[in-house]
Amino acid sequence: MNKSILILHPNKWVTEDILMQLTGLSSSAIKTARKKSWFEGREYRHYSADCNPKDNSPIMYNRFAVDEWVERQNMAVPRGNNG
Repeated sequence: MNKSILILHPNKWVTEDILMQLTGLSSSAIKTARKKSWFEGREYRHYSADCNPKDNSPIMYNRFAVDEWVERQNMAVPRGNNG
């Protein structure tokens, strides 16, 4: 049986499903980052066929900007011993 292998190289702007596959971020982590940390036009942007998206239009993510955001994360703060 012959099998074909298709290798895809993602674009700069990707859907949430592809972003999750590339980064390991969960859907809820992406939503939280979008609301608290990311800027529209840098890490994400809404899009529409007429180039006039609304705030409820689908969203694409800049995978390179998201990678930079991950790189800027501070080191984890130790929780300490509360016992």
